[in-house]
Amino acid sequence: MSPHLRIARPVGNVDRAAAMYCQGLELRVLADFRDHDGFDGVMVGSEGTDYHLEFTQNRLHPVAPRPTPEDLLVFYYPHESDWRLACVRMAAAGFAAVTSTNPYWDAHGRTYQDSDGYRVVLQQESWNPAA
Repeated sequence: MSPHLRIARPVGNVDRAAAMYCQGLELRVLADFRDHDGFDGVMVGSEGTDYHLEFTQNRLHPVAPRPTPEDLLVFYYPHESDWRLACVRMAAAGFAAVTSTNPYWDAHGRTYQDSDGYRVVLQQESWNPAA
């Protein structure tokens, strides 16, 4: 069995973050918790994948999100039609299209920023580890 990856991020509002990512990336809520030792959280992902995203808020000691322009989640879309639809969903979900700091991502993709400043790249190509 391969390991499962959880990417955890502090956010300003767990419900808003979950809604944006579910709509924009066609994810779904996998689990959530409220006031677990002062933390609220929502996990989103897709069935059958080896990763999910967790958005958390600490009720007792709030942590302000501090992403940099190079903190990226990158999703590869090999088919242009799927990529275009994903771009439309991201905009409809409230993500802002931004210019990437690294011009590589703008050559064949589009970068979006969520309400906390975290960035997501939708890359219009197949993932190729040899490239």
